[in-house]
Amino acid sequence: MPNMYEPVGYETYSESQAFRTGVEAQLPVEGTVPRGHTPFDYKNTIEDFMLAKANLKSPLDSTQVDLIEAKVLYDIYCAICHGTKGDGQGNLVKREKILGIPRYDDIGRAITEGSIYHTIYYGKNTMGSYANQLNEEERWQVVAYVLDLKANLEK
Repeated sequence: MPNMYEPVGYETYSESQAFRTGVEAQLPVEGTVPRGHTPFDYKNTIEDFMLAKANLKSPLDSTQVDLIEAKVLYDIYCAICHGTKGDGQGNLVKREKILGIPRYDDIGRAITEGSIYHTIYYGKNTMGSYANQLNEEERWQVVAYVLDLKANLEK
């Protein structure tokens, strides 16, 4: 059994024994969507940010929102800058590493579900995207938690 000690190397995509039929890597068909991925129909532009702010609504209803789990996600990804209360006083702000983090109740910004989700998805200004760290449902959970923080700040 010499092949167990000396493996046979195959040239990738060559017409070797492994690829007798000439199979090669294929690009996915245009317009297809990978399993588990939901396309986001808004682009990373100011115009689409404003459209998302006005039109994008959460697919989660109140029974699907888990504020306890959302708080855990928020504390991991957001609180370091935005603060645990959403007042823009996270540890990085307190240590003057980052300045100018907005409060969630800032009237001039008037955040909505759509604007929060778009910002998490693409990032905004010095905030980077968190689309790779949070899946779609987690993003919507964080959106619900941010809106809860906003409501608490406005009291």
